[in-house]
Amino acid sequence: MKQEIREWAVRLAQCAGQSEEQAENFANGLENCPGLQEELCYYYEHQNFLCKYQVAGYTIVDILVWQVDHFKAFLDRPDEMNRYHQDRLVWSAFHTMLEMQEHPENYQRKMREETGTDYAGKY
Repeated sequence: MKQEIREWAVRLAQCAGQSEEQAENFANGLENCPGLQEELCYYYEHQNFLCKYQVAGYTIVDILVWQVDHFKAFLDRPDEMNRYHQDRLVWSAFHTMLEMQEHPENYQRKMREETGTDYAGKY
């Protein structure tokens, strides 16, 4: 990974509230995943998502949408909500995708079951 991108990934993690060690771990994880690196580089250059890389059929935007949909569960806890923290939302999507590589079944279940409540038939 280019040094410029690695430094940006570390800064993104720190802006998202991660410690220096957690930020370094995030960058190291990206170095071990060329597909997600490509996604991050594209985001860095275009401020948009490539959506080429997938884990268990999910793209980075699928994860991002799931996280935004999830904000309704956190309305009583605004400090934990990513809705108002773009850096944390973007970092969280990339971090979740890194973790999803290790345990895709856990995230597949969460993404099917932990959704918003704004559609007919949910309850």
